[in-house]
Amino acid sequence: MGLFAKRVGLIDTENAFKIGPLIRTLEEQGKEVIKCNLGEPDFPVPEFIKEEVKRQLDRDNTHYCDPQGILSLRVAIAQYLTETRGIQATADRVVVFPGAKPPIGLCQQTYCNPGDEIIYPSPGFPIYESFITYMGVQPVPLHLSEERNFTLSGIDIGPLITKKTKMIFLNFPSNPTGGVASPEQLRDLADVIRRRCSEDVRVFSDEVYEHILFDGNEHHSIISSPGMENITILVSGASKSFSWTGGRIGWAFFPTVEEAEVFKNLNINYFSCIPPYNQEGARIALESPLSGDSIRQMVTIFQERRDLVVNGLNVIRGIRCQKPKGAFYAFPNIGEVCENLGIMDAFRSLPPNLRGKTSPSTLFQMFLLFEYQVATMDRKSFGRIGAENFHYLRLSFATDTESLREGLKRISEASEDREGFRRFFNGGEHLF
Repeated sequence: MGLFAKRVGLIDTENAFKIGPLIRTLEEQGKEVIKCNLGEPDFPVPEFIKEEVKRQLDRDNTHYCDPQGILSLRVAIAQYLTETRGIQATADRVVVFPGAKPPIGLCQQTYCNPGDEIIYPSPGFPIYESFITYMGVQPVPLHLSEERNFTLSGIDIGPLITKKTKMIFLNFPSNPTGGVASPEQLRDLADVIRRRCSEDVRVFSDEVYEHILFDGNEHHSIISSPGMENITILVSGASKSFSWTGGRIGWAFFPTVEEAEVFKNLNINYFSCIPPYNQEGARIALESPLSGDSIRQMVTIFQERRDLVVNGLNVIRGIRCQKPKGAFYAFPNIGEVCENLGIMDAFRSLPPNLRGKTSPSTLFQMFLLFEYQVATMDRKSFGRIGAENFHYLRLSFATDTESLREGLKRISEASEDREGFRRFFNGGEHLF
């Protein structure tokens, strides 16, 4: 019979966390690791949010609360969405979750049966693809093109829509690419989706990076396009905008009250409720006039770091990197540097069972980590299916400027160290 259910082997992981023990091992050896792996703002939670959480704790607001989310927060979310998306949002269609991640799996569980199809971006947030196979649903990756700034329009998604399509995942600004869709692209996407899909299809619009935009860009949502409010699940949260990843406050706005009730019941079964004191902190974050300045200060620093990192990567032989318009990641193409270092040949020399576990970008990622102590993420960490011939890294610039300067210096040195890579590869450790 075996210990574990078969489905346990079908779920994947988020490698940004998986790499943590490797970093700790190096640090225990006295080595300084430049951490460009985790997508976590390196700023403190704004003081006015912390003060509200403390106030709620002092009031003993620490007990069970509404599993759908406390009413004051849901009202604030609905008001915020009404003002920013041009829709008529109501609190009874909002559900609060422990972060913006749980709705990904819960929505697939709720809307999809085995054999249904889910379209999702690749490269994209890894949990999209991870849950698809776990739920027995058919994955349909939409491969984003570097030449088109890792964004998409109706012409891209149209050929992938079939009668079996049940969900479509969108993520702007994008993790890992920083891609941003224009209002025209979103309207085109909406037009194709409305013409090709039934009313039972759900669009999952992941907008958790909505406030982190550069060069004067503004956030736009597909839910604002005509007819899309009826089929779109809009998901966001406090982790990125307010540098509050540990607070675990996310939310989803559903097309109908009936759907929100279903997810309230799932919350009851999985979580009981979300800590009310943190929910009140998120309410203040949405309502306070101080939030705008706090976010702008963070984004200004992120933009400065983006320019530093992108410019620094583009002067390294064998690397090219587009300038992201949002989020806090650089996504450089490392195909040429993999050729220069002999990584492509080394990869092809591996036995088939090992080739299936690694990739050229993984080999470069591990070489950077163990020989140069720079932690990055490889391409296959953001969608494995059909990604064999794409060679990229993700670098988070949510770390201090001096560390980023040092990281760029080390990457530059590693990119010329053909002999160093040969020794690393021949050592046979940490190849995947």
